[in-house]
Amino acid sequence: MYALIEAGGFQYKVREGDRLVVPRMKAQEGEIVHFEKVLLLAEDDGVQVGTPYVPGVRVIARVERHFKLPKVIVFKYKKRKNYRRKKGHRQPVTEIVVEKIERS
Repeated sequence: MYALIEAGGFQYKVREGDRLVVPRMKAQEGEIVHFEKVLLLAEDDGVQVGTPYVPGVRVIARVERHFKLPKVIVFKYKKRKNYRRKKGHRQPVTEIVVEKIERS
């Protein structure tokens, strides 16, 4: 069984026990979070596609840790004009572990 969820403006295919890296969430480490925006649920007996979400289905996950991704360098340059700008960016993210896909 798997589900497609929406988290932080992105869509993720999840199964029970999966580890995901999603955009930074406001939840504390060790806290349980619920994803109500389930776009698709695939089970042994068939597939349910939401319009836009599947009613009565939610994904329960635990926040594992918060961290930042490796630095990305943004370098702007214009030849022969002595124009150079260097900036770095580290995206804050959250690692979650999917514990259960439940139907109500």
